[in-house]
Amino acid sequence: MPLDRDRLQQIDGFLKAAYLDTGRLPCALLRVMHKGELVHESIQGHADVAAGRPIDRDTIFRIYSMTKPIVSIALMMLVEEGRLQIDDPVHRYIPSWKNLRVYEGGTIKTGWKTGAPRRPMQVIDLLRHTAGLTYGFQLNTNVDAAYRRLGIGEIEKGDMTLERMIELLAELPLEFSPGDWWNYSVATDVVGWLVQVISGMPLEEFLAKRIFRPLGMVETGFHVREGQGHRLATCYQPNPKGGMTVQDQAETSSFLKPPSFVSGGGGLVSTADDYMRFAEALRTGAPRLVGRKTLELMTANHLPGGKDLPQLSRSAFSEAAYEGVGFGLGFATTTAVHKTMIAGNNGDYFWGGAASTFFWVDPAEDLSVLFLTQLIPSSTWPVRRQLRSMIYSAVV
Repeated sequence: MPLDRDRLQQIDGFLKAAYLDTGRLPCALLRVMHKGELVHESIQGHADVAAGRPIDRDTIFRIYSMTKPIVSIALMMLVEEGRLQIDDPVHRYIPSWKNLRVYEGGTIKTGWKTGAPRRPMQVIDLLRHTAGLTYGFQLNTNVDAAYRRLGIGEIEKGDMTLERMIELLAELPLEFSPGDWWNYSVATDVVGWLVQVISGMPLEEFLAKRIFRPLGMVETGFHVREGQGHRLATCYQPNPKGGMTVQDQAETSSFLKPPSFVSGGGGLVSTADDYMRFAEALRTGAPRLVGRKTLELMTANHLPGGKDLPQLSRSAFSEAAYEGVGFGLGFATTTAVHKTMIAGNNGDYFWGGAASTFFWVDPAEDLSVLFLTQLIPSSTWPVRRQLRSMIYSAVV
């Protein structure tokens, strides 16, 4: 079925009035693809508000956790080659993790009291965030505090490396036994390490060779290419008065140089053209990244017992509150659209980034949608749910 272009056009005015004119968001780039055709594009606002520098089609954005689906696809490419299975124990590839323990008490300063996990962590636990790992901002536990103290998962911490993070995690207890709960975490950074170990090449090289070059994603990487810094957007955060303050100034951003920590969980920068190429490759299967059956496996709900995120989550992450949403192998997926209380289809899959970016693919409607802005945290405004409602209202 076609989409009503007039209804799509109304979204531009909504974004301008509700978010740009009010100073809630610095910019808004929206792209809607239907059956391979660009049916709507909106480019509004500023890459740098103070400088009055407008965004453009080639503006470079920090996509943070929208890195995760790309790196998860990379690992599943290796699964398709028979080089690992998703039910393999993680310690097969990280031997120092063979005797991981589960937190029962103590702190990093006083020493840990731990118990044995019910079962070993499996690769699938990393892909679906049931590994027992965490982020330092998540649960407000003593394990979280240890992550913060050591800088685990902090993309812009100068002395951290991916290898060092793996070493540190071997010394820390898990929040829970693998498979018992869902907790958003550094698990996809560990997936990136597995890609390196199993492929025998650095993560950034594997992604460039196997995903970015075949798809023509020439602007995507773990830092802004030399000579392209003027295209990077400044990132903002909300202030108590309802406006914004600078969180990461473009001209001095750490993303302008290669990072010491190559983060498969949140380290990429990209553009609208590039990321839409990735989303459309998933929707159409061309160019082929993984086979159709592999993608069907990845976008199924893999939460134990077929539960949704609110039933299984121990996370403070905002998406964990959405009923009718499960989690697959690198993506969230809609399992019961009526429970989400927004329009969509069972089987659509999606994810977003910390700076309020978002994408989703709906195979039933042949629809791919991308939204880019730069405001941390992503939970500040309900713009993602509003956009879903408005775009699905255009389905004839």
